Amino acid sequence: MNRFFFALVLIAFGVTAWQEIRWIPGTAGDSPMQTLTNGMVEAANGSVTLSIGMVGVMALFLGLMKVAEEGGLLTVLARLIRPLMVRLFPDVPADHPAMGAMILNLSANALGLGNAATPFGIRAMKELDRLNPSPGVATNAMALFLAINTSSVTLVPTSVIALRASVGSSEPAAILSTTLFATFFSTSVAILAAKFLQSFSPVDHLTAVDDGREDQAKDRGEPAEGPSTPVEGYPVWVSTVALLVLLALIPVTILFGRSISPWVLPALMTGMLSFGFVRGVRVYEVFVEGAREGFEIGVRIIPYLVAILVAVGMLRSSGALGAFTDLIGPWTARFGLPAEALTMAILRPLSGSGAQGYLASLLQNPAIGPDGYIGLLTSTLQGSSETTFYILAVYYGAIRIRRVRHTLAAALIGDLAGIVAAVFICFWLYGG
Repeated sequence: MNRFFFALVLIAFGVTAWQEIRWIPGTAGDSPMQTLTNGMVEAANGSVTLSIGMVGVMALFLGLMKVAEEGGLLTVLARLIRPLMVRLFPDVPADHPAMGAMILNLSANALGLGNAATPFGIRAMKELDRLNPSPGVATNAMALFLAINTSSVTLVPTSVIALRASVGSSEPAAILSTTLFATFFSTSVAILAAKFLQSFSPVDHLTAVDDGREDQAKDRGEPAEGPSTPVEGYPVWVSTVALLVLLALIPVTILFGRSISPWVLPALMTGMLSFGFVRGVRVYEVFVEGAREGFEIGVRIIPYLVAILVAVGMLRSSGALGAFTDLIGPWTARFGLPAEALTMAILRPLSGSGAQGYLASLLQNPAIGPDGYIGLLTSTLQGSSETTFYILAVYYGAIRIRRVRHTLAAALIGDLAGIVAAVFICFWLYGG
């Protein structure tokens, strides 16, 4: 992110400096450098306004998520996907703490609970490392788990909906259907890729790269971290029915996505509050507690948005972004991927905050807006993909894995599949 941020500023300044040298004083309009200065100030002010606008919507969604979590929705999802997980990960014992942590991580991701998903994910990696015969080398289970994690099915892309609402979208939840379609496709491809590629990178010929480390818990026989009680699953037929229902939602979103989207937010709020109320949750108090967390998060991201939006604003004011779009736009647009969306697709796996800031700048652009094809496509790309390199660095870094084997390849293949699926579904529903 440091290099990306610095590169944006440097490119914008360099292009503007060249224009300033060639500029003839006295011509109409401000000088290129003055235009760049004005763009920086406007972007800084706009980023704070945008952040404040996001606070309310973020508080709303995290309040609802807190009610659902307290009501046990996370556990319900975990029990639904357990029968599938034990088949996907045959190397992990069904009653091992790693299985429970992985299930909770993926369930939290599905609900858009990023803050809850990360601790579960790191705990899962630590537990998987206890089953690792070659310390420092990623196992097949680790690679598959991270491939799924970076492309996992998303039911509620909370932050993107909040961003769309804050910039005045008439249908902020319109991307729920497109995100579900894209993430289901990307997850399926990521699983197949991880299973296929693992045979081309066997562990047998690799030796542990961390043999000298003190592997405390294994050697001392300490109990494993994580849930002491495994997450029990529902009967297989229940999970099968749930999976079929999820699959049935995909053609429904293709055929009726535009008609359904206005119902989503009211139904989501009513449904989650009803679920919590029936489960005995004090919905008002819990909602307020979750909303408070949303408020804190909304305030916390202001410096990050200021940094990236000022950098993007400089790039736009300098004319460099327009030149880049004009150069490759005609080529990628033929396939339903305008240059702006291509930039988002490339940026998303590299930098989450960078992609968020870039998306914000696009949605605020009057020529694009949140409800046009480009706005919906880039919103779907943001909501249906993950910061692949960041996740690999954090999760593998937590257990000091140096040889990731086929993990990155499987994750990037899943990312590519998600891009293709997002373009297809957005083009089908909203046109190019």
